[in-house]
Amino acid sequence: MASAFRIVTWNINSVRLRIGLVERLLKEFEPDILCLQEIKCRDGEFPLAAIRKTGYEHCAVHGQKGYHGVALVSRHPLENVTRRHFCDQTDARHIAADVEIDGAPINIENYYVPAGGDVPDVKANPKFAHKLAFVDEMQARYAADRTSRSRTILVGDLNIAPLETDVWSHKQLLKVVSHTPVETDGLNRVLADGGWVDAMRSHIPPEERLYTWWSYRSPNWEKSDKGRRLDHVWITEDLQPALCAVDVHKPARGWEKPSDHAPVIADFDFG
Repeated sequence: MASAFRIVTWNINSVRLRIGLVERLLKEFEPDILCLQEIKCRDGEFPLAAIRKTGYEHCAVHGQKGYHGVALVSRHPLENVTRRHFCDQTDARHIAADVEIDGAPINIENYYVPAGGDVPDVKANPKFAHKLAFVDEMQARYAADRTSRSRTILVGDLNIAPLETDVWSHKQLLKVVSHTPVETDGLNRVLADGGWVDAMRSHIPPEERLYTWWSYRSPNWEKSDKGRRLDHVWITEDLQPALCAVDVHKPARGWEKPSDHAPVIADFDFG
């Protein structure tokens, strides 16, 4: 039985290319469970052997060739693994499982929401239309099971920065995909209608700037700090008393050949 629980979510941007960074994170931070997005490989190509050498025996993968893909890497057995498809498409953007912590299961939901392309127009850009439809389907799903859901953690690259302080310039990004009003309103409905708690903002005040992604296009990404909070940790209200810390590990964005996302670490104490 464990009283302390650590979960990390990270868009790794190709798990095979950056398996060394995954190994480093597992060794340095020793999470109970690591949720990866954009693994960019089929299930059978996931680097299980390398991960198991670090002591993580339990993995569940929902992958596809060259694109998208999500995975769970865990110290604990993964039960009731599900892989859900959205918008009648078969792209690999969701995986969920239960882990037993403190004598009871916690449901982990791991998402990679569509990025949405470059043009915020549903008629001109099918990718943007797909993104909005995906978010709407999430809203309907979680609004419907709100009263029956408990001990659930939803994490992932949701590809939307909802607050003004979640982007480096609210004014300049209002018409940029990931911070347009139609996207932020949609994500806020998923949060509110599903009864979720934004774990990151429960520990880091909304008035403070908070980013998890910095573009590869900026050679001086750290100095310019033109980031966005695209990665999220949400929890059901019954888990809020156990939540004790949330941190964006920004130094990982500066590791050798990094992902453009930094891992987000959330700690719980059930003692």
